[in-house]
Amino acid sequence: MEFQSLAITEEYPTSIAKYWCQRYQLFSRFDDGVKMDEEGWFSVTPEPIAQHHALRCGCNLIVDSFTGVGGNAIQFSQRAKHVIAIDIDPRKIRYAHHNASIYGVEDQIDFIKGDFFRLAPSLKADVIFLSPPWGGPDYTKVDTYDLKTMLKPHDGYFLFNIAKKIAPFVVMFLPRNVNVDQLAELSLSSDPPWSLEVEKNFLNGKLKAITAYFSNGSTNEPNGI
Repeated sequence: MEFQSLAITEEYPTSIAKYWCQRYQLFSRFDDGVKMDEEGWFSVTPEPIAQHHALRCGCNLIVDSFTGVGGNAIQFSQRAKHVIAIDIDPRKIRYAHHNASIYGVEDQIDFIKGDFFRLAPSLKADVIFLSPPWGGPDYTKVDTYDLKTMLKPHDGYFLFNIAKKIAPFVVMFLPRNVNVDQLAELSLSSDPPWSLEVEKNFLNGKLKAITAYFSNGSTNEPNGI
């Protein structure tokens, strides 16, 4: 316990203390040298959920648009033939590459430091995965998470319209209190409408997040979707 306390106070800020206790759910190989910045502690997808996402998104090529420290990209690489992992933060990209090397999958992932919104016109894939910044842990303080006002730097509608030009399957990982009616609006905003499945993601018996799976129906669905 003294070692864990020392690690929290000297390596990480005290604000991540509760996430430190969950570190093996974030990365099962945490003790092998996983690296995370402060934001990564509360934004990385817990490994069991990331594994589930990967099972549902097996394909030739998947784009992880806001890869962060690489939790999803690592799992996608074990089900997809290739992964493009993008983040605008150079430190996050370094950490994601490092973490992928711990899992032995770094050669299956192209790590790109850049602005997803600037790169989007040049991207094509079978599946695009979107886990945009939720605005930090404060999203839990509101009853309903509004895709129009709370996602940054662009709202969920703008994000979806960008994503559907890249791939026929769009997967969005969102807060558990997201406005589900807005997800339906997204699917109906296309002509013809895209199909939508809304999935609740539980961890240790508690609702952790919502995953929305959109498809335009033009091609065979990836494994599991």
